[in-house]
Amino acid sequence: MEKAHACLTTDWVLGQFGSKKRTAEKRYRAFVMDGIGGHRIWEDVEGQSILGDGDFVNRLIDYVRGYKEVKEIPKVQRYLNRPRLTEIFKNTRREKRRRDTGIAEAVERWGYSEREVANHLRLHYSTVSRLINERNAKISKLKT
Repeated sequence: MEKAHACLTTDWVLGQFGSKKRTAEKRYRAFVMDGIGGHRIWEDVEGQSILGDGDFVNRLIDYVRGYKEVKEIPKVQRYLNRPRLTEIFKNTRREKRRRDTGIAEAVERWGYSEREVANHLRLHYSTVSRLINERNAKISKLKT
């Protein structure tokens, strides 16, 4: 059986907090307690795949472009830089035309489901579906 790497042993971990065992244990407990309820790095993960701030994520966007239609890649990873629904629908509640444009953009451009959009806007998902179908019918009619 192979011996565990030193960093996986209690002695090594405690050694990072002090040379005396009792002092190291006390500092380690304090370190753990400070971390409980604090900021977690996982809150900054974008699309379940990139850990970093907004600038870092934006630099990586070019690597995922062109994969938005690959259904095997989870949607949350295909649309890394998509705006939140609150951003898309900012100041649109009173203006129906802007809201409807936002609905189409959220679903067709940013990959949100009709149900997600409907829940955000407090509409029935069939209303969102109908609005998108009507919009697509108008666009098709204009093309002919």
